[in-house]
Amino acid sequence: MTDDNRFILDPATGDLHGDDDRLREAGPLVPVTAEGVHTWAATRYSTLLAVLTHPDLSRELRYWKDRDSAPPGTAITRIVTDTSMLNAEGDEHRRLRAPLTAAFTPRRLKGLRPRIEQLTAGLIDRLAAMPPGRPVDMRKEFAYPLPRDVISDMIGIPAAHQERLHELTDAVAQVGGSLDDTPDLRQALHVLLGQIIDERRDSPGEDLITDLITLREQDGGRLSNDELFATIELLFIAGHVTTVNLITNAIGALLHVPDQVELLRAGKCPYSAAVEETLRWDSPIAYFPMRYALRDVEIDGVRVRAGEPVLACFASAGRDPDQYGEDAHLFDLTDPPATHLSFGHGPHFCLGAPLARLEAEVALSALFDAFPEITPAVPAEELRPLDTLLGNSTRTMPVLLGPRAQ
Repeated sequence: MTDDNRFILDPATGDLHGDDDRLREAGPLVPVTAEGVHTWAATRYSTLLAVLTHPDLSRELRYWKDRDSAPPGTAITRIVTDTSMLNAEGDEHRRLRAPLTAAFTPRRLKGLRPRIEQLTAGLIDRLAAMPPGRPVDMRKEFAYPLPRDVISDMIGIPAAHQERLHELTDAVAQVGGSLDDTPDLRQALHVLLGQIIDERRDSPGEDLITDLITLREQDGGRLSNDELFATIELLFIAGHVTTVNLITNAIGALLHVPDQVELLRAGKCPYSAAVEETLRWDSPIAYFPMRYALRDVEIDGVRVRAGEPVLACFASAGRDPDQYGEDAHLFDLTDPPATHLSFGHGPHFCLGAPLARLEAEVALSALFDAFPEITPAVPAEELRPLDTLLGNSTRTMPVLLGPRAQ
């Protein structure tokens, strides 16, 4: 904590949950500095719920009084300047979100399940063919390629561009490779996605890019060209990176917390419980920017002035003892949460939540059924965290698979 009583949030912290414990103890809304930005942090479950649903807090950047002083090129700046539905409100938000709802209906997801299972089976075969006895990074070899390939199929990424796209998104998802996640890399990804959209205009398919292009052309320009691009870019990046974290975190929890896998294998708990408990206990998102006060408001006894930003602390809210009891810090499949906020709440509730849940459930059940002797290759305390304020996971998840079940 600095002299002005602001916590400095460290993107490279080795103890995110310890940091969050201290934030919750400091209060429901705590002044912090995040990537050079002074903001309030909503640390507790009830406070975060109030922030996500408060009528006088908006995601629209124009309400942030200090927006022009935000440091360029940071993760926070990339999020708050996004021009998709992510930062729209009211009628504008509904206009931008509506074209995507059909892609995530229960019927559409039911139709996707066989493809998700097929991709998962292919990854399991690939894992089984790796040299026995050597550690395998489950983030890179399993948790990452599944959601990446699913969203690539849904969006309509041509095969000719997939290798370069994967190289760029390797860096965004932090799964190794030769590239770092930099503003220049994000620009290269932006340019490549633009090229893919242009090609889809000339060669339509059964995919989301084609659906959105058709809507734009048939519906009097409901989506502008810039909005079309921003929507597709958001879908592609948000549509897989957080699911990578979810699957990685779930594998880590099940392997490093004793006896939890056996509950699944014995049929005492469904794999859906593992997904929900992971979402609560180790949220794929640590902190997410930003909501701005339209006028002076009071939340949990704290005055937020007009134009001030509020940061959502999802990982902190998931371990709030006031919401989940004195054992909130424990991963326990026998007591999965009745509710959590890891997908948000209200109008901005994550559109892809059902898809993420489905992918994680299929992935976990296939992995632990295929490799009954799977064990961690290193202790949990040796796993390096992601170097970002936004995502909560580890850079690697090395395991020893053991023989494949016969």
